Amino acid sequence: MEDDAADAGVRVVHRFVDWRGVDRHGARRSQIDGPVRLLPRARRGGRHRGRSRNSRLVPRDVRMRLTPGAYALLGLTALVAALVTILTFALMKFMAAARDARRSLGSSSGAETALLSAALQEAVTNLKARERATAARADASERLAGEIVSSLTAGLLVIGLDGEIRILNPAGRRMLDLADDAPPEQIERSLKELTLTEVVDECVTTGTAVVRRSVTLPEPRHGVSHVGVTVSPLFDDRSELHGAICLFTDLTAVKDLEEQLRLKDSLAAVGELTAGIAHEFRNGLATIHGYSKLFDLKALPDSYRAYVEGIRAEAESLGQVVTNFLNFARPAQLVLSNVDLRSICERAVEEIRTDARALGGDIEIRGEFALVDGDEVLLRQALSNLLRNAVEACAGSSTVPRIVVQSEVDRQQRLMKVAVNDNGPGIAPALRERIFRPFFTSKRNGTGLGLALVQKIVVFHNGRIVAGVSPEGGASLQVTLPTTK
Repeated sequence: MEDDAADAGVRVVHRFVDWRGVDRHGARRSQIDGPVRLLPRARRGGRHRGRSRNSRLVPRDVRMRLTPGAYALLGLTALVAALVTILTFALMKFMAAARDARRSLGSSSGAETALLSAALQEAVTNLKARERATAARADASERLAGEIVSSLTAGLLVIGLDGEIRILNPAGRRMLDLADDAPPEQIERSLKELTLTEVVDECVTTGTAVVRRSVTLPEPRHGVSHVGVTVSPLFDDRSELHGAICLFTDLTAVKDLEEQLRLKDSLAAVGELTAGIAHEFRNGLATIHGYSKLFDLKALPDSYRAYVEGIRAEAESLGQVVTNFLNFARPAQLVLSNVDLRSICERAVEEIRTDARALGGDIEIRGEFALVDGDEVLLRQALSNLLRNAVEACAGSSTVPRIVVQSEVDRQQRLMKVAVNDNGPGIAPALRERIFRPFFTSKRNGTGLGLALVQKIVVFHNGRIVAGVSPEGGASLQVTLPTTK
């Protein structure tokens, strides 16, 4: 149809309607629909003014057709392009800043690394120094605790509920007569044999402290020692009982001093009571002995001569007993001076050595001696009596006497101990306290005053004498005297 119109010289105009429903001539789509036939125009030179031939050949609806979705797509594309442009500029700016930062860091990285390394090294050094200081303080505290425990003059025993010995200081080992290197098993066995464990068990069982309890510990050589004990329960941080702490102090010196005072009082009382009686006895015996001397033994019959000789012998013997008793009962009058006890021992040994050698034996002096404040005559008399008793004990058991005078000095307590040890039959434990009583004797012809007089001399020198067992298996009589200050 359009072709026919063209052939008829009629111009057909295709109207383009935009998305708002209005054509380019401003007419509404509802009013104009479809092609419009116009009046033919006069041709001017075969050309249309203002238009090319080609534009006339392309339909307008083909060249200008755009939908609303296309416009939306175009807007979105423009937005994305703008965002990409903005992000590109931002990224380029960030990369430039990063390059500047890298360049600035590159110039100072060495100095900063060195500074950081030095700071770290200083921190590590300070930490190590603190660790060493802490360890040093811990070691110092441990050493101080050990020194305190070792320096205590009292015995310290820490024992667990299972009976394990956790701490036993050197003073405690000495009091218990244990070697410094004694194994725990030996210590536990030794404690079980002592009355000390009974006090510890009482504390652990009741959970209460036992204060100032006095117990006795046996000494293998010299009787018993007296010990004051205080036991406290040991609690942990949760107040649970897990052992006991035992402090024990050697009270032997105190007990010995009490015994010395008691003996001095007793001897003084006995001396005052018996001195007059003994004096009268001695006078009577002297009279009897004098009258017996008046008899002429040659003129007497043989049967009477034996009686008179018996009277003389018994009077002399009783006179010696009374003299010894008076010497024992008489208050001691000490003439004190600085006495070298070695010299006294040597003189006493020379006095008794003849009797020992007569039995095939000998007497030896060993150890260290010191000076004492004492009466030289009385001390030599005491040592002579001890040596004579040792020789007589060996002779009574048909043993060749091997007697040793062993001495040692305790400078810490300012004491000297002199022991007379023999290889005789020894002294029964039940008799070790009784042998120092007046008139007690185990000899057939003994007076029972020799050891009593020795004890009196020692006591008046503020000393102590005890009986025990010698290393040779016989008796050991140990005298302890204070040394000069």
